[in-house]
Amino acid sequence: MAVEKFQLSPARSWSAPQLLGSARRLVRTHAFRLAVLYFLVFAASVLGVLLFVYWTSANFVERQTEATLDAEITGLAEQYAQCVVIDPDGKALVGNIAAWPSGVPTRSGWLSFGLERNVSGHSETHPARGRLFAIPGGYRLLVARDISDATAFRGEVRSTLLWAGLIALCIGLVGGTVMSRNMLRRVEQVNRTSERVMTGDLSDRVPVHGTSDEFDQLAANLNRMLDQIERLMTAMREVTDDVAHDLKTPLSRMRSRLERALTDPSGGCGQSEAIRAAIEEADRLLATFNALLSIAELESGALADQSELLDLSEVARSAAELYEPVAEERGFVLVVVAEPGVTVRGDRHLLSQALTNLLDNALKYAGGGEVAIRVFSRDGQALLEVADRGPGIPEADREAVLDRFVRLEPSRTTPGNGLGLSLVRAIVRRHNGSVLLQDNEPGLQVQLRFTVLAS
Repeated sequence: MAVEKFQLSPARSWSAPQLLGSARRLVRTHAFRLAVLYFLVFAASVLGVLLFVYWTSANFVERQTEATLDAEITGLAEQYAQCVVIDPDGKALVGNIAAWPSGVPTRSGWLSFGLERNVSGHSETHPARGRLFAIPGGYRLLVARDISDATAFRGEVRSTLLWAGLIALCIGLVGGTVMSRNMLRRVEQVNRTSERVMTGDLSDRVPVHGTSDEFDQLAANLNRMLDQIERLMTAMREVTDDVAHDLKTPLSRMRSRLERALTDPSGGCGQSEAIRAAIEEADRLLATFNALLSIAELESGALADQSELLDLSEVARSAAELYEPVAEERGFVLVVVAEPGVTVRGDRHLLSQALTNLLDNALKYAGGGEVAIRVFSRDGQALLEVADRGPGIPEADREAVLDRFVRLEPSRTTPGNGLGLSLVRAIVRRHNGSVLLQDNEPGLQVQLRFTVLAS
């Protein structure tokens, strides 16, 4: 019986730098800033409400104190409790309430009623709250208190809360308007940029405010997308111009040869040779168009992804075996120096095509000597290098030769269309890599760098 062993993975721990980095990313987000702004608006609203309540309550207490002082000045003694005793017929016998309040039932319990009071020489009706007690012999005792101060206080509180609510509502509306205008302003910037791009201005970009929030990240991504679109459109225009310029001459030659073959009265070897030359010219044109199509497919991402883990040393050895007979025939020594275990994720066919293009160029232009293929890793990158001992490329022209249809003067006498290195660069970019041309002292060293080293 097989016994399976399981090992629990330890819980993930966070270091202080990771926590600090996460906190910084959180603070930079627009959502966090919006939450802080909401909090500040809410705090300002509550503070305004509390200040308003304090101010109105303090004024009410001051007014009550002044009223008490006025009552003392006029000689009226403040009465906190009022009482009256009535007989079974409802007549007041004793107490400081002159008569039984009208409309008040005579049953025992808590009562609320209006109390006639003489204030500053005139009669006023004040709210009162009291309790009626039954006394043996059919008598009743009513004990009550003037609650006009409490009623006035409740009125002041209701008024204060009403105004405080209105103030909080106004602050919230103003704060919400400010926040929404700020957000809509950022969105409107994206809309304006999109409209200008749609009208044909591919150089316009979305402003980046440097806050590193979600809107800045969106703007950066949109700008990178616009950069790619502008680059592709520029490349398409350049391809159109280059095709019109560079294919005009071979098409003219083909037409001229076919005309000569057509007008040749003998119709013998001369006609056959002209037709053969025209066919060769047509094959070169087809090769050029196929190379252009391959570059366009690579740059547009139209090709299906057939990536797999590849050992670059195997790719290098396969290409060397393919080109070794041709190299020996042309007087070259093909050397492979491959570090084992240098793996990348990529398309085997495309990477092999890039390497064979470099070897073809080396065997075509170097003139002889050693051609070295090196595979190694450095600083977390996988590097594939082809170096020869030929005349090399001047430093000022090393970037230009990677463009389409660029051929330097010494190479114009040899067959070619100026698309080999352009295809190599398109393949390497498809693999998120870069192409670097360097001096091999003497000769040329072409280095393909892949940014991610897979294991």
